[in-house]
Amino acid sequence: MADTTDPPTNPSYRVPELQQHDPPIEPDHPAPPTNDDVATDDGYASSEHSAQSSSLASSVRDYQFENSRRYHKFKEGLYQFPNDLPEQEREDMKHTVAVHLLGGKLHNAPLDHPQKILDIGTGTGSWAIDMGDEYPSAEVIGIDLSPIQPPWVPPNVRFLVDDAEAPWLYSENSIDLVHLRNMSTAIKDWPALLGQIYRALKPGGWIELPEFRWVYGCDDGTLRPDFTPPQMVANIRAALAKSGIEMHAAEKNPDRLHDAGFVNIRHEIKKVPVGPWPKDPSLKMIGLYNRSVIYDGLYAITIGPFTRALGWTPEEVEVFLVKVRKDLKDPSVHSYVHFHSLCAQKPFQP
Repeated sequence: MADTTDPPTNPSYRVPELQQHDPPIEPDHPAPPTNDDVATDDGYASSEHSAQSSSLASSVRDYQFENSRRYHKFKEGLYQFPNDLPEQEREDMKHTVAVHLLGGKLHNAPLDHPQKILDIGTGTGSWAIDMGDEYPSAEVIGIDLSPIQPPWVPPNVRFLVDDAEAPWLYSENSIDLVHLRNMSTAIKDWPALLGQIYRALKPGGWIELPEFRWVYGCDDGTLRPDFTPPQMVANIRAALAKSGIEMHAAEKNPDRLHDAGFVNIRHEIKKVPVGPWPKDPSLKMIGLYNRSVIYDGLYAITIGPFTRALGWTPEEVEVFLVKVRKDLKDPSVHSYVHFHSLCAQKPFQP
C-alpha cells in the first residue's frame, strides 16, 4: 500500500469554535466497555448555458464500470465516486439528513420570490425537485455529470448534463440562488467557480454551500486512538489531493466567499452524531441516518480513490473496511462529524 498520509492544512486558518454554535452532545447511556464483537461484518433538456454542456446523446448516457461499480462517462474520471443505484439511494439519505440539520428547511438563504435557481451537483435531483415544489413560479435547473435524475419532475424543474467548472454562458445578473451541497469532493478551482457564480447571480442574489466535513470529533473521550474511520478519511483526502481536489474546502470557503466579493456571510457549524448514541431523540435519529450514510457507502467512497491514487488493491480495500465497519458499529464510541451551513449574498451595489 502507498500514500496514507493526510495532506497538511493551512495553519493560518481557524475553523470557528464549535462550542460557540453547538454544545457537547449528551450520550443516551454511559459508554460501555468496548466489545470487539459488537459488529458484523428524467425532466431533461439540452443546455446552451455552458461551453461544455451536453444534450442527452447516447454518449452522455454511457457509463464507466470499475470494481463492480458504475461511474459517469461524460468528463470521465472528474468525479471519483459511483453513480449507480446504491449510491443514488445513499445520496437521497444524505439529502434527508441535511434537511433535518437545517430544521426541515431546504435552504437558509432568505429568498424573496426567486425566479431562477441553479443546483450544482444535483445528483438524484432531490433538492431541486423539492425546491420546484416549494417555489412553483421559479425555474429550477439542476446540473450534474451524470444523467441519473428521475423523468417525472415538477414542470418548472429541468436537469442538464454539465460540468460546473467549465466556462459558464449563463447571463450576468440572472440567477436568484446558486446551491452547491457536498461539492468539496468534486471542485478543483473554488475561486474560479465562485467568480462565475458571482457574475451570474442577480444583485442581492444568494449562494448557499451546505457541506458535511468528515472530521471526527468527540466530547467525552470515547474516541479511541485505533478508531479507523479518521484514517479512512485521511486516505480519501490524500487521494483526492493528488487530482487537485481539496476535500475539506468547507474550512476555507467563508474566506473565499469574502475574497470573491460576497457579503452577509452566514456560517454555522453543527455536530452530526455518528450512530444513535445521543440522548436527544432528534439527534439520535440523525445519528442513525448519518451512520447509515457512512456505513452503506464505505466501499463506494474508498474503492476508486484508494485504487486509483494510492495504489491499493481491491482486496486491501476490503480488508481495511472490515475494521472500519466494526468501529462504526461500536456503541462505546460517541463520535460526530461536522455540517457547515454556509450562505452569502451578492451585494446590491458593486
